[in-house]
Amino acid sequence: MLTTGNTILITGATSGLGRAFALQFLAEGNTVIICGRRSERLAALKAKHPALVTKECDIASTEQREELCAWAVQNYPDLNVLINNAGIQLATDLTKPVDLAPVRNEVETNFIAPLHLASLFAGHLKTKKDAAIINISSGLAFVPIAFMPVYCATKAAIHSLTLSLRHQLRNTSIKVFEIAPPSVDTELGYHHREDKTQSHGGIPIHEFLAEAMEAIKADLYEAPIGQAKGLRAKGEDLFGVMNQRG
Repeated sequence: MLTTGNTILITGATSGLGRAFALQFLAEGNTVIICGRRSERLAALKAKHPALVTKECDIASTEQREELCAWAVQNYPDLNVLINNAGIQLATDLTKPVDLAPVRNEVETNFIAPLHLASLFAGHLKTKKDAAIINISSGLAFVPIAFMPVYCATKAAIHSLTLSLRHQLRNTSIKVFEIAPPSVDTELGYHHREDKTQSHGGIPIHEFLAEAMEAIKADLYEAPIGQAKGLRAKGEDLFGVMNQRG
């Protein structure tokens, strides 16, 4: 995929991997549209990087997803790349009755939203000579960590969905990518940490981004990054090792 001259929509781009992708693609000469729930973060990014296009949107809302698509296609008809990046990561104890509200929100954000957005934008993207849908999954799609089972299950679902989406779009101009990060040093998962300012840990964002961009440029449609390569290769053989404390 060419990584310059595109018009790119990135969900969940006010922090972490989404923000990193947005600034990298902006630096490479693309029109970059970012959306997120937190208006103050959107405003701060816009103030620092005026070329960014910002749109407040909670992608957990069906209506806001539909409004986002209509707005983007109308105002940015050259849009040719969708990056489904937004996600939340919660701890869920399945040994007692769960509160279904956060479970539904996690599934809606991590799985239903990317599925819905891909379907909403597919018709428009098909009209572009060079188009792409890039789904951000996780190394945990292949080997779950048991204390956050819903997150891992949604990422496994994204992996499966991406395979099917790629097959359904095989005769169109749309390239379908899956980028599977390892643990990356972002705020992902802050909900289940006592210190909400503590980062996720893992590799530096710039290391992840460099490898992810190379995969996109090389048309590697399934690209586990860093340690996620081992998770993809060994799969559930690693489950016991990764969950010794659980």
